[in-house]
Amino acid sequence: MARFNVISFLGIFNVLLLIKKNDAFEFKVGGSKGTWAAPADPNSSEYNQWAERNRFQIGDSLLFVYAADQDSVLQVNKDDYTNCNIASPIAKNNDGHTVIKLDQSGPHYFISGVDDNCHKNEKLVVVVMADRSNRSPPSPAPSGEESPSPPSDEDTNPTAAPSQEASPPNNGASSIVHGVVGTIGFAFLGSSLVLAI
Repeated sequence: MARFNVISFLGIFNVLLLIKKNDAFEFKVGGSKGTWAAPADPNSSEYNQWAERNRFQIGDSLLFVYAADQDSVLQVNKDDYTNCNIASPIAKNNDGHTVIKLDQSGPHYFISGVDDNCHKNEKLVVVVMADRSNRSPPSPAPSGEESPSPPSDEDTNPTAAPSQEASPPNNGASSIVHGVVGTIGFAFLGSSLVLAI
Protein backbone atom coordinates (compact mmCIF):
# COMPACT_ATOMS: atom_id res chain seq x y z
CA MET A 1 0.00 0.00 0.00
CA ALA A 2 2.84 2.41 0.84
CA ARG A 3 4.41 1.65 -2.54
CA PHE A 4 1.16 2.62 -4.31
CA ASN A 5 1.00 5.94 -2.40
CA VAL A 6 4.59 6.79 -3.38
CA ILE A 7 3.92 5.95 -7.05
CA SER A 8 0.70 8.00 -6.99
CA PHE A 9 2.48 10.95 -5.39
CA LEU A 10 5.30 10.84 -7.96
CA GLY A 11 2.83 10.58 -10.82
CA ILE A 12 0.80 13.57 -9.66
CA PHE A 13 3.98 15.58 -8.99
CA ASN A 14 5.28 14.86 -12.51
CA VAL A 15 1.99 15.90 -14.09
CA LEU A 16 2.09 19.16 -12.16
CA LEU A 17 5.65 19.79 -13.35
CA LEU A 18 4.65 19.17 -16.97
CA ILE A 19 1.77 21.65 -16.84
CA LYS A 20 3.80 24.37 -15.16
CA LYS A 21 3.31 27.97 -16.13
CA ASN A 22 4.81 29.23 -19.41
CA ASP A 23 7.55 31.09 -17.55
CA ALA A 24 5.58 34.32 -17.84
CA PHE A 25 6.72 36.98 -15.40
CA GLU A 26 4.74 39.60 -13.50
CA PHE A 27 6.53 42.94 -13.24
CA LYS A 28 5.53 45.31 -10.45
CA VAL A 29 5.59 48.72 -12.11
CA GLY A 30 8.38 50.82 -10.63
CA GLY A 31 10.14 47.83 -9.06
CA SER A 32 9.53 45.81 -5.92
CA LYS A 33 8.88 48.93 -3.81
CA GLY A 34 7.27 50.96 -6.56
CA THR A 35 3.77 52.32 -6.63
CA TRP A 36 1.86 54.02 -9.45
CA ALA A 37 1.87 57.68 -8.39
CA ALA A 38 3.06 61.05 -9.66
CA PRO A 39 6.86 61.25 -9.30
CA ALA A 40 8.21 63.68 -6.69
CA ASP A 41 10.29 65.25 -9.48
CA PRO A 42 7.96 66.01 -12.43
CA ASN A 43 11.01 66.25 -14.72
CA SER A 44 12.05 62.66 -14.02
CA SER A 45 11.09 59.73 -16.19
CA GLU A 46 11.38 57.16 -13.41
CA TYR A 47 8.78 54.76 -14.84
CA ASN A 48 10.38 54.71 -18.28
CA GLN A 49 13.84 54.36 -16.75
CA TRP A 50 12.53 51.36 -14.82
CA ALA A 51 11.04 49.89 -18.01
CA GLU A 52 14.33 50.32 -19.89
CA ARG A 53 16.09 48.14 -17.27
CA ASN A 54 13.76 45.20 -17.95
CA ARG A 55 12.93 42.88 -20.83
CA PHE A 56 9.24 42.31 -21.47
CA GLN A 57 7.98 39.35 -23.47
CA ILE A 58 4.60 38.23 -24.74
CA GLY A 59 2.73 36.60 -21.86
CA ASP A 60 4.35 38.74 -19.15
CA SER A 61 2.13 41.08 -17.15
CA LEU A 62 2.40 44.44 -15.41
CA LEU A 63 1.15 45.00 -11.86
CA PHE A 64 0.14 48.59 -11.05
CA VAL A 65 -0.37 49.24 -7.33
CA TYR A 66 -1.99 52.57 -6.33
CA ALA A 67 -4.67 54.13 -4.16
CA ALA A 68 -7.91 53.26 -5.99
CA ASP A 69 -9.73 56.33 -4.72
CA GLN A 70 -6.95 58.69 -5.88
CA ASP A 71 -5.65 57.35 -9.21
CA SER A 72 -6.18 55.00 -12.13
CA VAL A 73 -4.29 53.41 -15.03
CA LEU A 74 -5.20 54.18 -18.63
CA GLN A 75 -3.85 52.23 -21.57
CA VAL A 76 -3.67 54.68 -24.47
CA ASN A 77 -2.23 55.13 -27.95
CA LYS A 78 1.02 56.99 -28.62
CA ASP A 79 -0.59 60.39 -29.31
CA ASP A 80 -2.69 60.26 -26.14
CA TYR A 81 0.43 59.24 -24.18
CA THR A 82 2.40 62.19 -25.56
CA ASN A 83 -0.40 64.70 -24.95
CA CYS A 84 -1.73 63.22 -21.66
CA ASN A 85 -5.16 62.85 -23.25
CA ILE A 86 -7.32 60.95 -20.75
CA ALA A 87 -10.57 61.32 -22.75
CA SER A 88 -10.51 58.17 -24.89
CA PRO A 89 -8.34 55.38 -23.42
CA ILE A 90 -8.06 51.92 -24.92
CA ALA A 91 -8.66 50.54 -21.42
CA LYS A 92 -9.28 52.11 -18.00
CA ASN A 93 -8.54 50.47 -14.65
CA ASN A 94 -9.19 51.92 -11.21
CA ASP A 95 -9.17 48.99 -8.79
CA GLY A 96 -5.87 49.87 -7.06
CA HIS A 97 -4.27 46.55 -7.98
CA THR A 98 -4.33 46.37 -11.77
CA VAL A 99 -2.73 43.49 -13.67
CA ILE A 100 -2.34 43.97 -17.42
CA LYS A 101 -1.22 41.03 -19.55
CA LEU A 102 1.16 41.92 -22.37
CA ASP A 103 -0.29 39.84 -25.20
CA GLN A 104 1.42 41.35 -28.24
CA SER A 105 4.82 42.68 -29.18
CA GLY A 106 5.59 46.35 -29.67
CA PRO A 107 5.06 49.46 -27.56
CA HIS A 108 2.34 49.68 -24.90
CA TYR A 109 1.47 53.12 -23.49
CA PHE A 110 0.08 53.82 -20.00
CA ILE A 111 -0.79 57.10 -18.27
CA SER A 112 -2.43 58.13 -15.03
CA GLY A 113 -6.16 58.76 -15.28
CA VAL A 114 -5.58 61.96 -13.27
CA ASP A 115 -4.69 64.64 -15.81
CA ASP A 116 -2.38 66.55 -13.45
CA ASN A 117 -0.50 63.35 -12.52
CA CYS A 118 0.10 62.51 -16.16
CA HIS A 119 1.54 65.99 -16.76
CA LYS A 120 3.86 65.30 -13.79
CA ASN A 121 5.24 62.27 -15.70
CA GLU A 122 3.12 59.49 -14.23
CA LYS A 123 3.31 57.67 -17.53
CA LEU A 124 4.97 54.55 -18.86
CA VAL A 125 5.99 53.03 -22.20
CA VAL A 126 6.70 49.30 -22.19
CA VAL A 127 8.18 47.69 -25.30
CA VAL A 128 7.40 43.99 -25.58
CA MET A 129 9.93 41.94 -27.51
CA ALA A 130 8.82 40.03 -30.59
CA ASP A 131 8.10 36.33 -30.17
CA ARG A 132 11.09 34.56 -31.68
CA SER A 133 9.85 31.02 -31.01
CA ASN A 134 7.90 30.85 -34.30
CA ARG A 135 4.99 29.26 -32.41
CA SER A 136 2.46 31.83 -33.53
CA PRO A 137 2.16 34.45 -36.26
CA PRO A 138 3.15 38.02 -35.35
CA SER A 139 0.42 40.10 -33.72
CA PRO A 140 -0.74 43.32 -35.31
CA ALA A 141 0.30 46.53 -33.59
CA PRO A 142 -2.30 48.48 -31.61
CA SER A 143 -4.52 50.64 -33.78
CA GLY A 144 -2.77 53.74 -35.00
CA GLU A 145 0.68 52.21 -34.42
CA GLU A 146 3.22 50.85 -36.87
CA SER A 147 4.14 47.19 -36.52
CA PRO A 148 7.74 46.65 -35.49
CA SER A 149 9.96 45.59 -38.36
CA PRO A 150 11.11 41.97 -38.41
CA PRO A 151 14.50 41.37 -36.80
CA SER A 152 17.60 41.20 -38.94
CA ASP A 153 20.23 38.49 -38.45
CA GLU A 154 22.14 40.82 -36.13
CA ASP A 155 19.01 41.31 -33.98
CA THR A 156 18.27 37.65 -33.33
CA ASN A 157 20.45 37.50 -30.24
CA PRO A 158 19.91 40.72 -28.29
CA THR A 159 21.96 41.36 -25.19
CA ALA A 160 20.17 41.43 -21.88
CA ALA A 161 19.35 44.81 -20.44
CA PRO A 162 20.92 45.51 -17.08
CA SER A 163 18.48 45.26 -14.21
CA GLN A 164 18.54 46.28 -10.59
CA GLU A 165 15.92 43.66 -9.86
CA ALA A 166 15.96 39.91 -10.15
CA SER A 167 15.88 38.96 -13.81
CA PRO A 168 12.76 37.27 -15.09
CA PRO A 169 13.12 33.68 -16.24
CA ASN A 170 14.17 32.99 -19.82
CA ASN A 171 11.02 32.53 -21.87
CA GLY A 172 12.75 30.83 -24.81
CA ALA A 173 12.39 27.35 -26.18
CA SER A 174 15.48 26.20 -24.31
CA SER A 175 13.72 26.67 -20.96
CA ILE A 176 10.86 24.45 -22.18
CA VAL A 177 13.33 21.76 -23.26
CA HIS A 178 15.17 22.01 -19.93
CA GLY A 179 11.87 21.74 -18.07
CA VAL A 180 10.76 18.64 -19.97
CA VAL A 181 14.19 16.99 -19.68
CA GLY A 182 14.29 17.80 -15.96
CA THR A 183 10.82 16.37 -15.46
CA ILE A 184 11.69 13.17 -17.32
CA GLY A 185 14.91 12.89 -15.31
CA PHE A 186 13.00 13.40 -12.07
CA ALA A 187 10.43 10.79 -13.11
CA PHE A 188 13.22 8.31 -13.92
CA LEU A 189 14.92 8.96 -10.61
CA GLY A 190 11.63 8.64 -8.70
CA SER A 191 10.76 5.40 -10.49
CA SER A 192 14.20 4.01 -9.74
CA LEU A 193 13.81 4.84 -6.06
CA VAL A 194 10.36 3.23 -5.93
CA LEU A 195 11.63 0.06 -7.61
CA ALA A 196 14.52 -0.09 -5.15
CA ILE A 197 12.08 -0.19 -2.22
